[in-house]
Amino acid sequence: MSKGGERVSKLNPSQQLLSLALSDLHLSDAEPEDPNRPHWKAYKRRRFFVDHDVSNLFAWARQRHNGPLELLLNGDIFDFDNITAYPEERRRDINWLGRRRGMTSESWMSAFKMQRIIDDHPVFFDALSDWLAAGHPIIYVLGNHDLEVHWPEVQRLIRARVGGDEHNFQFCEWFYISGQDTFVPHGHEFDPYCVARSPIDPLISVYGRPRVQVPFGDLANRYMLNGMGYFNPHATANYIMSLSEYVRFFIKYMLKTQPLLLWTWFWGAMVTLFVTFRDYVAPSLRDPLLVDVKVSNIAGKSNTVPTVVRQLAALSVPPAATDPLKIARELWLDRGLLLLLMVGVAYQLVAAVNWVWRISPLWTLVPLALLLPLFLMYSFKVRPQVFEKPLLNENRAELISQIAGVSNAVMGHTHQPELKDIGPLSFANSGFWSPAFAEPECIHRIGTQSFVLIDGSNTSGDVRHLQLWEWPPNATEPRVFEG
Repeated sequence: MSKGGERVSKLNPSQQLLSLALSDLHLSDAEPEDPNRPHWKAYKRRRFFVDHDVSNLFAWARQRHNGPLELLLNGDIFDFDNITAYPEERRRDINWLGRRRGMTSESWMSAFKMQRIIDDHPVFFDALSDWLAAGHPIIYVLGNHDLEVHWPEVQRLIRARVGGDEHNFQFCEWFYISGQDTFVPHGHEFDPYCVARSPIDPLISVYGRPRVQVPFGDLANRYMLNGMGYFNPHATANYIMSLSEYVRFFIKYMLKTQPLLLWTWFWGAMVTLFVTFRDYVAPSLRDPLLVDVKVSNIAGKSNTVPTVVRQLAALSVPPAATDPLKIARELWLDRGLLLLLMVGVAYQLVAAVNWVWRISPLWTLVPLALLLPLFLMYSFKVRPQVFEKPLLNENRAELISQIAGVSNAVMGHTHQPELKDIGPLSFANSGFWSPAFAEPECIHRIGTQSFVLIDGSNTSGDVRHLQLWEWPPNATEPRVFEG
């Protein structure tokens, strides 16, 4: 896209740097078939893996461009949040919550989850090996669902599988400057529900053990959606609904196989709330003698200088954990607790009357019926605020341009592919590849498999162009994204 917004539909076959950016593959372990619950986490079944399409995309890019080529894996390539498996030999080291909803983010736990992903996705990792073998570098920018890639042990597993090293396979904490003209973060640092407390210091101490701090949105996926497997976490429309839509969804899919859904939701929401605030106030693992060293290392990997790292870190939005009411609303706990309060008030009214006149307990339904309209009015008034605000606005774009000296920005995270100008920046969202469906049966696919090409001269002073493309499932070539 030019500064005027014109789409570019042909690759430049020159010797200039071409960058291929894609995000949100959400590769995880394969979900086994469950005959008693045929639609349970069906989106994780092996038949819906996108590995072959991604491999074909990489091969196509190498064939079409004979110059310098870099691969930008821009966050949420792997999804550690919906892995519930654990090593039986270390069962005693995992608490009951970890065994039911997935282990936390200690180093050895993250390494176990990473190995599960590697074992279940040989085609994808072979494609990365072929990319490196062709002499092209890979830049991996961490997102919110793959924050656990922060651990050196996890990075070693990935590099060992694809035959990479620190020179041709680089891991960046939360952003990368590509070709001196393009700012490439995943985007979660501008989302209060998915941002960690500090992008520079992501480690915290919980019960004396170090772990990566997992933000609220990802904790909700672990402790709520992992126990509500009919909801697809890759499609917000699949789990963020109105009250009436939830009722219809429950009757159709869960009444027979998960009748205690309300209890599953309630304790999962309470655990999410507790862990969110516990981790938010947990002490950071920060060595004051190594602060400058850490910032310098981040700058080196991200292709910039320490001052830019510090200034960009200051642009991150405050986590939602600073607003307890906001989190309670997103978890529906405010409505749940309000309903319990209504039941308690109705019971107390009937109990008080019962001291004077003996009446049936069924009279409790009368004050409940009177209070129900107020409850419904409040419930329908509250709207989810996830992705309510754009990741990039004009003010933020202006600051990024001034701090990093870039003219382009490429993000992911929202799963909404787009291409437009925002303030001084040409902006592209690379969309997503993770299997998202409109229903648990996985019949109607939501969205498209999209990616961004950053093409043109970056050595003669000209700014490269952003191009938004899509790769339809099972296709042999991409096409320009038309929206």
